[in-house]
Amino acid sequence: MNLHVSRRAALKAFGAASLATTFVDRPEGAAAHAVALPEPQADPRYKIMTRPLDGIIIGGGNRGWLYAQYARTSPDAMRIVGLAEPIPIRREKFQAALDIDPSRVFTTWEDVFDRPRFADFVIVTTMDALHYAPTMRAMEMGYHVLLEKAIAQSWPQCQDILAQSGKYGRIVGICHVLRYAPYFIKMRDVVRGGDIGDVLSVQHLEPIGNIHHSHAFVRGNWRNEKESTPILLSKSCHDLDLFHWVLGKPCRKVSSFGRLSGFRRERAPAGSPARCTDGCPLEQECPYSAPRIYVRDRSWDVGHLIDLQPWDERKVMAALRDGPYGRCVFKCDNDVADHQVVNLEFDGGTTVAFSMEAHTADMGRRTRIMGTRGDIVGDERVLTVNTFATRTSVSYRAEDLAAGYAGGGHGGGDRRLVRAFLQAVYQDDRALLSSTVEDSMESHRIGFEAEASRKNGGQVVTLSR
Repeated sequence: MNLHVSRRAALKAFGAASLATTFVDRPEGAAAHAVALPEPQADPRYKIMTRPLDGIIIGGGNRGWLYAQYARTSPDAMRIVGLAEPIPIRREKFQAALDIDPSRVFTTWEDVFDRPRFADFVIVTTMDALHYAPTMRAMEMGYHVLLEKAIAQSWPQCQDILAQSGKYGRIVGICHVLRYAPYFIKMRDVVRGGDIGDVLSVQHLEPIGNIHHSHAFVRGNWRNEKESTPILLSKSCHDLDLFHWVLGKPCRKVSSFGRLSGFRRERAPAGSPARCTDGCPLEQECPYSAPRIYVRDRSWDVGHLIDLQPWDERKVMAALRDGPYGRCVFKCDNDVADHQVVNLEFDGGTTVAFSMEAHTADMGRRTRIMGTRGDIVGDERVLTVNTFATRTSVSYRAEDLAAGYAGGGHGGGDRRLVRAFLQAVYQDDRALLSSTVEDSMESHRIGFEAEASRKNGGQVVTLSR
């Protein structure tokens, strides 16, 4: 197996996501009431930890920083004792905030493994192209791994990581954080509990948001399949994972259509230059004007352009003039799809229609699950369960479901993921972690097969077992 991957990929920054709202409908004349749940209790299988587990961050970007915060809020459970990050200002930030011994702050991931093992686990939050090699090496060196999605750039690489986990007996957790978000846990509990009968079909929409897409998938780090992964894996493997996890069934057939349609050179306005800062005559009115997004409106975090604290407009403008985020969105080297539909058939004939869309004004997943006795409608803010026989509805607010998990992203899912991973490692019991690499392989297989279908004219792919 070739473990060599270019270090330059680690120099890139990280994207972000947020939620939006929409209306939740219910049957005409149906009664509805909101349900507030008590604060969540810890899993009864969890044990009080008598010592903190030591971890190493490989990739000091947005996600690495987020997971590292658990060490600051729960120092009795987790310590960060090492860091690999090529950008000096990020190394300094982590080292100071987490009090990491300077002798264990490294420039590259290879440097970490030049030392004898000095921690319990590593958290791999590099760019996608650098997931495979450090994860494989970490397991060989004796570390458990918490790995940011996507698992790897190809299906064979995913299989290698799974095999390596078994060979060395390592726990590999995949950051499918939505499995740990109380909103989605409630959705799964309702489905698995039979509240709406047998599930017949699912409709699911992921509206990425036009500005988010332009930032991350046109100008940014996930714009190019060879440098990252297809957008279905880099962005929507969360959704593919949810279908399998909520339904509790394997997928049997996949087909997909989609392409890059909007952010293309032939759609560039007449007279537009290569960069927004090069005197574009349409800059004031263009929705994708970089000075508008990052400077005038400040509607997107400039920390992904330049490691900057506090705000400095001159430095941001310099980054737009010289860096990738100042390019005209119609003249970039992006090749990932900006709209894609995926049709899935699961065991028992349950069908799923999934749509990933870039050209939307807002963000936040919309889901409708149709069963024989009721349906579920949700928008990541409110989850409504409708019962056909009584024509009644019960609504759960995501903020109530997540009570007690303040400070964690993805509706409380980020913190709950880290806690579950720590317990799994502490007790040496992977059953305490719902998103092990074994669990997450299904979503990645669906994603890679869907991409094969899309590139082959939508041909139906049957997943053999």
